[in-house]
Amino acid sequence: MQLPEKAFTHGGKFHADDVFSAALLKLCRPDITILRGYQVPEDFDGLVFDIGDGPFDHHAKGSPVRDSGVPYAAFGLLWRELGPTLLHPDDARRFDEGFVQPLDLDDNTGCGNQLANSIMAYNPMWDSTDSPDACFEKAVEVARDILDHKLESIRAIRRAEEEVRAALAKCRHGVVRMRRFAPWKQYLIPSKAKFVVFPSQRGGWCAQAIPAGFGTQALKVAFPRAWAGAREDELPAISGIETLRFCHAGRFLITTGTEEDAITACETAMAFDER
Repeated sequence: MQLPEKAFTHGGKFHADDVFSAALLKLCRPDITILRGYQVPEDFDGLVFDIGDGPFDHHAKGSPVRDSGVPYAAFGLLWRELGPTLLHPDDARRFDEGFVQPLDLDDNTGCGNQLANSIMAYNPMWDSTDSPDACFEKAVEVARDILDHKLESIRAIRRAEEEVRAALAKCRHGVVRMRRFAPWKQYLIPSKAKFVVFPSQRGGWCAQAIPAGFGTQALKVAFPRAWAGAREDELPAISGIETLRFCHAGRFLITTGTEEDAITACETAMAFDER
């Protein structure tokens, strides 16, 4: 889809739907001019969204609904066209499910959404003399920054795939060893690996328990209860691991002075397996 030089949306009070739609258009074409008003000019030859009963307006009767049952709003309709040009198609679909659909649902039903409410707060207050269009532009810049960072974080996960899978191929006794941190959850959660070990930004090594599935706090194997939240000076005696420095109270993360001790901590946890 080739974007024109200008776009048009409704004026007055704005919502997350039209704001994120504008942010998406500006990500795809930074020089696009977005105009606002209460009626689309008859001679307007740009892209129209969230007004005008066109392909990117969702207010008309019979507007499209996803297979999930979530109706499209303008943001979702634009993402359906532009998303696969910004992300791998699988990632674009997941982003729609996790980020776009909640905003579309809020716009169509008023069900409530914290991000949508935060964007709405950029509207002028009832007793303000601020220009709605200037406030809209400010909100669009915020949304664009959020969208830009969200998409880049997803691309980073995709870039990590080769490195994480190479480490997984060398997994021994349920422990994956990585030479540096890279986003691993998407690739290790479905695997048989129980722990992942990687260098800590603070020096030393981290070991993290791998969740039992997506969207759950349950772990395949947790670190021993006796370690959870114990002080640094207590941990070596409690664990028998000389450089064990920290164990999160949630039992999902430990730090050690050496890679060998991080691996030993994982092996000890699997031997205990106190589920």
